[in-house]
Amino acid sequence: MKTFTIGTNDANQRFDKYLKKLLPNASVSFLYKMLRKKNITLDGKKATGKETLQKGAQVAVFFSDETLHKFMQDTKKLQEEFHMLQRLPMKGLSIIYEDTDILIADKPYNMLSQKAKEQDLSANEYLLGYLIRSGALSLETFGTFRPSVCNRLDRNTTGLLLMGKTLAGAQMLSEGLRERTIHKFYRAIVSGNVTKPVHLSGWLIKDEHTDQVKILTQEQKDAVRIETSYTSVQAKGTCSLLEICLITGKTHQIRAHLASVGHPVIGDRKYGDPSVNHKFYGTFHVDHQLLHAYRLEFPDGRVFTAPMPEIFKEIMEKERG
Repeated sequence: MKTFTIGTNDANQRFDKYLKKLLPNASVSFLYKMLRKKNITLDGKKATGKETLQKGAQVAVFFSDETLHKFMQDTKKLQEEFHMLQRLPMKGLSIIYEDTDILIADKPYNMLSQKAKEQDLSANEYLLGYLIRSGALSLETFGTFRPSVCNRLDRNTTGLLLMGKTLAGAQMLSEGLRERTIHKFYRAIVSGNVTKPVHLSGWLIKDEHTDQVKILTQEQKDAVRIETSYTSVQAKGTCSLLEICLITGKTHQIRAHLASVGHPVIGDRKYGDPSVNHKFYGTFHVDHQLLHAYRLEFPDGRVFTAPMPEIFKEIMEKERG
């Protein structure tokens, strides 16, 4: 028999979800069978698996050491992954804000927010390494709870990434993003002269084969409603710096929506204007879309910003009107 004590990052979740993380090699049906037979108990009592765990609760697992080892994560593999993450550099990521529960980082371009394939290294892994080195994430916690990035930015979009350091922080951020009480603002340099505020609405449909989206003016099967608004920060005749409020927030929404009204993001190879991109590559060496997750406004009044990339400043200072 082995006993596990519920810590801060394991509390306030369903018991069955915790058990699946504790014993990842066991099937869900097996775990429920063990609960029914009282081979797994909660605070010394029979449990259904639907209970909400409280900090300090005791989970007893009445398995042999051999059986327990078979169903738990491979300790050696877990340690190897932990130490691999610990050695990862920040790779251009910088910390904008951090407290006990959340972390906000500034992501550079050419970096995934989260893994697309098992072998990928993303901002999520680099930030896990930072938390391990700072002492905020222990090996013991790593086995059942891993902090994770809560919002996704495209590989070549820069700016603010949100991470829940604790379960409470992750739940708070996820709720704020889902309910849209955390407001997201981006800045982009686009082709064309924009001087007036605009509110766009329409429908977006994604082609899973090409990983590309289309903007529709009328509703269609499988299309989702989208809304995007923007104001001009600075216009130079050939290009404009916009501040964009992402009201809905779907795949490639900003890039495709702006391109659909004749103001593609400069440097965007998927939705942009090749001739404009060629010009700005030749003049300013722009090799990625000029889209930056600039500001986050929290419902409690806190506001966080990521500094504008130097290339944005250079273009708006030197580009002729």
